[in-house]
Amino acid sequence: MITTKHLTGDIYGGVTAAIVALPLALAFGVQSGMGAIAGLYGAIALGFFAALFGGTETQVSGPTGPMTVVSSSIIATEIATYGSVEAAFPTIIATFVLAGIFLVVMGLLRIGQYIRYMPYPVVSGFMSGIGFIIVILQIFPFFGLKAPLKIVDTFTNIGQIASGINMQAVALSTATLAIIYLFPRITKKVPSTLVALLVLTVVSVLLGLDVPIIGDIPKGLPEVHIDTILGMDWRHPMVMVIPALTLAALGAIDSLLTSVVADSMTKTQHDPNKELIGQGIGNAVAGLIGGLPGAGATMRTVVNIRSGGKTRLSGMIHAVVLLMVLLGAGVYAKLIPIPVLAGILISVGIGIIDYKGLKHLMDVPRSDAAVMIIVLLLTVFVDLLQAVAVGMVLAAILFMKQMADLAESKAVIGALSELETDIPDEIKNKIRIYHFEGPIFFGFANHLKEMVKAHPNMCAVIFRMDRVPSIDQSGMYALEDAIYELKKRGIKVVFAGLQSQPEDMLRNIKVIPELVEEKHIFDTFDTAIKAMKEDWSTFSCEHQD
Repeated sequence: MITTKHLTGDIYGGVTAAIVALPLALAFGVQSGMGAIAGLYGAIALGFFAALFGGTETQVSGPTGPMTVVSSSIIATEIATYGSVEAAFPTIIATFVLAGIFLVVMGLLRIGQYIRYMPYPVVSGFMSGIGFIIVILQIFPFFGLKAPLKIVDTFTNIGQIASGINMQAVALSTATLAIIYLFPRITKKVPSTLVALLVLTVVSVLLGLDVPIIGDIPKGLPEVHIDTILGMDWRHPMVMVIPALTLAALGAIDSLLTSVVADSMTKTQHDPNKELIGQGIGNAVAGLIGGLPGAGATMRTVVNIRSGGKTRLSGMIHAVVLLMVLLGAGVYAKLIPIPVLAGILISVGIGIIDYKGLKHLMDVPRSDAAVMIIVLLLTVFVDLLQAVAVGMVLAAILFMKQMADLAESKAVIGALSELETDIPDEIKNKIRIYHFEGPIFFGFANHLKEMVKAHPNMCAVIFRMDRVPSIDQSGMYALEDAIYELKKRGIKVVFAGLQSQPEDMLRNIKVIPELVEEKHIFDTFDTAIKAMKEDWSTFSCEHQD
């Protein structure tokens, strides 16, 4: 809810966030291949509309490292197809708008609440991969050279740096990094990235350094490209669907992770589905005006909160401040050296890498470490969405394996005599007990079959089910097969402590009463034992030893 109660804090927070966002927006725009103005357009549109319609009060949105990496890949692919940015422009912005629409749909379908289930190794590998991508792609600009469009090309062409190195560009890039990391020791009230941007741009102009610069930036308000999108070739819409889904999925993850950070700082609770809707609207509008897509930006959000931002008004003020910069400072922004932006982006990439996860790589379970490394490598060298998908599948399989191992360790065959000592000898040596703890699911099905094969020819078995809250289809059929096998061998099967969900499932497929009679179902283990003691003839052996 927008209110003037915290107006002073919102203004200061919004202005401060805008100061931090400006150099990043310009740098991300240049890295994307669409020019610095695209980053600024994206920061303005997304920053305003995501704040207005989103579900996190203090979130500041705009182009981010992960989103820019994906956008750059999409843009490079389209340029390769159409030959130039201008020819590919309609398809590029249509893809960005479609990504925004997908985000809105995700919010309406209430998918946002499930993002929190993403395992840490997947997030860690993914974010570290993004960080490495950003750093690697800035190697050439750091030395004053034009950057290859792909990671692989950066490595294959690395030898060209020695022959084309621009020492003035290296000096600017190095000075940028030095200011970013050393200036906060003097004061943290002014963002060090902004200091580097302003000071080194002035130095470059005054000294007349021969380094690449941003170049001309369009003046005035951005044009709305609805006619451009409607007039494009829609005969092959699927070429945009997959990239748009990639952007939407990444935008959702990126934004909601930032929302969690904001919650921890403000002691509030965001609305994940509303946040996705806000991000979707913001990205759609950004695409319509030719801006880069983005997401909730962690650093800008933290700066906003620490500077006093309390409501969504702070994020909107951040966007308005950037709009004022666009209208009044474009003539100066064109002089910003590319090596300075390269230095800024390298610091961003270094900041994204999850050093905590990498540091503990040898201390965590090997399965988690493997997932993190695989996701990291796939992120850098293959594709971001595929990396997350593979990571999630691997993490899910490993989780199921762990649960199956846990179930196997707790599901054992025990002799009755170990539990009851007051039962006549002629009975207690003819009974075995299956102790189950936890859900019976497909990961446990094979172990159950092996247990039954190893089962001795006793007269009866008791399935202790009081700690089984649920059973899935695979587990249900495995249990049915196990009971059938025992019955075929003349062994009576008794259920003790059967809970409602497993009982309903077993009745639905007629295991009860066709394989296990009603008289062999007991509410508790004690009542089952009591029934056996009182009327053993009901449970006597049908097989011959």
